[in-house]
Amino acid sequence: MLRLLTFFAATLLSVHVALAQPTILVLGDSLTAGLGLAPADAFPAKLEAALKAKRLDVKVVNAGVSGDTAADGLARLDWALDPATTAVIVELGANDALRGLPPQQMEAALDGILASLEQKKLPVLLAGMRAPRNLGPDYAALYDPVFTRLAEKHGALLYPFFLDGVAADPALNQADGMHPNPQGVDVIVSRILPATEQLLGKAVAK
Repeated sequence: MLRLLTFFAATLLSVHVALAQPTILVLGDSLTAGLGLAPADAFPAKLEAALKAKRLDVKVVNAGVSGDTAADGLARLDWALDPATTAVIVELGANDALRGLPPQQMEAALDGILASLEQKKLPVLLAGMRAPRNLGPDYAALYDPVFTRLAEKHGALLYPFFLDGVAADPALNQADGMHPNPQGVDVIVSRILPATEQLLGKAVAK
């Protein structure tokens, strides 16, 4: 009987510890999956290290899939989420623009993601993107405002441009000119860190 009680006590303690540690899910594409990088250099891993350097015991889960559009992210949202998830960073939309897909299609998918997370009462940080300017001003005028509009609609935090400070800088990107190298990921992490701390604040308050 004593052994059984000890087992249950240990189990409850492990569950308590697991629940006490905030877990951020990063739902994204190749920019967060870490295409062309070692796992330790991918955005989620470096973000977790940066948070722990600030004495924040946080687990950051990499749910990035290279090539994913916003619709792809919506399709796999439910199985990407885990009961331990306490907050979500959504970084999707870059592939929609690269393929020239209608911004309205991207907006509908992102709206579905945010609505589902809102229903689950999970705080969200939405990482915005900007349309490539070679698609023309009309496309950009439809694409660029989507992220601000959806963040306001769903009460999500907004980081306006995920590649801020990195886009178009050869020193911070891989040879393809689109995916950040380890130094580029460092820049992204340092710039998005304050918004991530806000996200954690919302998760703790919840």
